[in-house]
Amino acid sequence: MGGLARWLWRWTRRAAYALVAVVLVIIAVRVVDSQTGPALELWHTEVPDDLKAEQLHRLDWAGYLAAEQRVFAQVQREVTARIPPEARTQENRFFAGSPIHPPRFAQDWNRSFVLEPEGAPRGAVVLIHGLTDAPYSLRHVAELYRAEGFVALGLRVPGHGTVPAGLTEAVWQDWSAATRLALREARRRAGPTGPVHVVGYSNGGALALKHAMDAVEDSSLVRPDRVIVVSPMVGVSPFARFAGLAGLPAMLPRFAKAAWLSVLPEFNPFKYNSFPVNAAVQSFRLTQELQGQVRRLSRAGRLDGMAPVLAFQSLMDFTVSTKALVDDFFALLPRNGSELVIFDRNRGTKLSFLLRPAFDPAVESLVPDPPRNWRLTILTNRDENSLEMVARVTEAGATEEQVVPLGQYYPRDVYSLSHVALPFPVTDSLYGLRPEPEAEFGISLGATAIRGETGVLVMALDSLVRISWNPFFPYMAQRIREALPPR
Repeated sequence: MGGLARWLWRWTRRAAYALVAVVLVIIAVRVVDSQTGPALELWHTEVPDDLKAEQLHRLDWAGYLAAEQRVFAQVQREVTARIPPEARTQENRFFAGSPIHPPRFAQDWNRSFVLEPEGAPRGAVVLIHGLTDAPYSLRHVAELYRAEGFVALGLRVPGHGTVPAGLTEAVWQDWSAATRLALREARRRAGPTGPVHVVGYSNGGALALKHAMDAVEDSSLVRPDRVIVVSPMVGVSPFARFAGLAGLPAMLPRFAKAAWLSVLPEFNPFKYNSFPVNAAVQSFRLTQELQGQVRRLSRAGRLDGMAPVLAFQSLMDFTVSTKALVDDFFALLPRNGSELVIFDRNRGTKLSFLLRPAFDPAVESLVPDPPRNWRLTILTNRDENSLEMVARVTEAGATEEQVVPLGQYYPRDVYSLSHVALPFPVTDSLYGLRPEPEAEFGISLGATAIRGETGVLVMALDSLVRISWNPFFPYMAQRIREALPPR
């Protein structure tokens, strides 16, 4: 045994040395990388005094809006008013003279909002945007709820909507506390018996799901009657697990840029283009908490106390894991009326030979065989020679699939939807292909089709190729309406 122990000790020591060497290489690469590319600007270094979880637990909605106003005033004072002459350009959202400067608009959708229905509300909904995003991303879903008699509360999650630096210090517990605050306001506005829904997009989807499970474990929290998630962040890239290592050199001021995974021009009025390491770290931690909570409640047989979930997910999603949504959430659900809607890629396009096989799975390879405890709907081509779309529906507990024609067609030049496309109709003014009205916010990114030489645009080429609007938004909107209680 002594010889075996010595052998194990040698190999353990060698493995430890190898791990240290890998960490040192990562840090060295990040040190070198931090010295290249554009310099950090005021919006990367001035961190607004956004609220923390311990403060949010003591606030109501009015207090949150007042604190939010102070944060935006701080950004105006510490960033906008101090921008150096060389940064006062038309494509900089933080320059007061830019056509994309959000305070110029009739409504700044970076801020939390409330949409009131005509007459007394028959319910309330909280809408939670995604990472680096703003309340704008669920604007159209909010309008849908308002038209259906609900008061819609669009929550600006702490660290968002102001400057990218806000995400260098925010933690997921702050986001969760803000979600609880907004749900409390929704319950107040809906009354003691009115329905309360929560809608989450991407990272906001993770927050919505987590709150619904928190309410199972803590009866003092507002229990939503329905959870609707769009591209929910249940799982992210394994790289996010180690993102914190990439930011270690930033502990030294000389290498402050190492705290950022990307530093890009800020030409989008309602979304950060620059991405800090901390944002990746917090998203990973949130998904780990979410997955652990699902497993814990499933083992205890308590998930049947959770509100039904209606989830919309693109099969191809470079930001979140479609497989994690199935394996780490839906596969654990009891039969409680939940449904997963998957937007398949365009099987009728003639571009299939250009797609990487590793990123082109069949839906059937991702979902368990029927019967399942939840309804599965797959929006896909009628066959591989057709652009006509059908819904393939398998009810919870059933094994037979029903095929329902949709009367819609996949656009010929679109090979799939994307993570960012689902919540936006084709007419969205910022992200839509046919913006109405055009350039309402100084720019119409979704209608941008640029051809020319490479290496000269401030935009990454991937952002021009990635679809930012959903040709099947009317279907999604109708499914959300069906989830509402009858009038």
